[in-house]
Amino acid sequence: MLRVLPLALLAGLALGGCSATFRTSYPEPVAAEVAQGWKLSDVEVNVPDALVVNEAPGLLPRGDIVWREDPAGDRKAQVAQIVADAAAEAGDGLPGKTPVTIRITLTRFHALTYEAEARNWKAGVHDIEMTAEVVDTATGAVLKGPDPIEASLPALAGDEMAAARARGETQKSQISAHLLRTFQGWLGI
Repeated sequence: MLRVLPLALLAGLALGGCSATFRTSYPEPVAAEVAQGWKLSDVEVNVPDALVVNEAPGLLPRGDIVWREDPAGDRKAQVAQIVADAAAEAGDGLPGKTPVTIRITLTRFHALTYEAEARNWKAGVHDIEMTAEVVDTATGAVLKGPDPIEASLPALAGDEMAAARARGETQKSQISAHLLRTFQGWLGI
């Protein structure tokens, strides 16, 4: 019986990218009065070639990009599109006249695997990290950043995720909604 508790703890910790802790953080957001002068003209997302994609089944595959919810394909392009769509939607709230481009470099996009999602453990995390900056589209001058942004969020698993999927929610919709809120906060919207 004493061996069961340590094994259970290790299993919970193994969910890790997927760890039981998460946070959403970024440096000081753009001042609202500054953001009011901007209008989004473009979003650019860079996914460096050095980032490792892992599609291996398991609870915690090693890799910078772990994403399987979209159909098989270019995972780097898929996660770049998720991030770009959220940033563009957030930037739609910029009402000003100065055209700006949000430039993002993704450093980690580690979603919960299906194997981890199937467990009824409450220790999963979608771990998303990047740097972002706002530049004047016309001049290229950096107006904000580059700032490190961590947009990690708790991942539903087991019965909770099954219920969410029954409501039409997916990992993608949950991650997208969280990224939208994160970008809105960072942009001072």
